Amino acid sequence: MTRSGPPKPTDIRFKVDPGDVPPEKVARRMHLSEAQFRECLPRLLARGFPMPDPDTGMYDLEAVDRWRHRRHASLFPELAATLPPEPAPPAKSLGAKFREEQEARRGGRAA
Repeated sequence: MTRSGPPKPTDIRFKVDPGDVPPEKVARRMHLSEAQFRECLPRLLARGFPMPDPDTGMYDLEAVDRWRHRRHASLFPELAATLPPEPAPPAKSLGAKFREEQEARRGGRAA
């Protein structure tokens, strides 16, 4: 049996949008050059920007979009429930409460 050449690949029946994308596509999504994105990345990560996959280095595009939308919680209330709870303010010691009360009684003057 003789072959007439390599097998012909099948036609793509439908388009598959990627879920994970390389840094240059995330940069483009955020309207930045790749260099600008890499420069901003440490600050973005400090603000909760999604980390890339440790094996592929790719970013989850939906996670990036959700992070972007959570910055405007009043416009996307359905995402507000996914925000981590705000840390409780530090409790004041009894001594600090006592000093504040004493200052208030003296009219705001410290002793």
